[in-house]
Amino acid sequence: MAQTNPMPAGTWKITVYDQEHFQGKHMDFTSSCKNIMECGIDNVRSLKVECGAWMGYEHSNFCGQQFILERGDYPRWEAWSGSNAYHIERLISFRPICCSNHKESNILIFERENFIGRQWEISDDYPSLQAMGWPNNEIGSMKVQKGAWVCYQYPGYRGYQYLLESDRHGGEYKHYLEWGSHAHTFQVQSLRRVQQ
Repeated sequence: MAQTNPMPAGTWKITVYDQEHFQGKHMDFTSSCKNIMECGIDNVRSLKVECGAWMGYEHSNFCGQQFILERGDYPRWEAWSGSNAYHIERLISFRPICCSNHKESNILIFERENFIGRQWEISDDYPSLQAMGWPNNEIGSMKVQKGAWVCYQYPGYRGYQYLLESDRHGGEYKHYLEWGSHAHTFQVQSLRRVQQ
């Protein structure tokens, strides 16, 4: 069932539908949902984010592939998956993302795990890290100093998505396994700030 969130009411709102194109049974949420099936919906097939930023997950309890959900309409799974390469039509759990003004966001990326090697401080969106001077397509570790960031496996904000937040893990992600339950590679080639 939906859980209580410590933020003020009205900060977040999402409407989920059990059919594509905003059809069928629907429910509004203003806080986290660990398992949409416990609410009588077997899968989210479309959704509308009316307020705040959210993270959707392939499985219950915020596990599996992650999908960033910012304000707007998502009529089918392709709209939130970011890539047809990963045919995942499941969205079972979701939660609000607590983040500051995205213009104040800041992250340090490191060449190797445990914050070792070359580092780069970033405060803007980068559709291709390599094109902007990062020497390879891998990042070993990251420190989120402010805000929330979405890292993508490929340039142009494509491929697997990983949400990194300043208020989780103390903002420190010393190894790719800490990026999410589905993380399986150091490969990150683009990243951007989460917008409320």
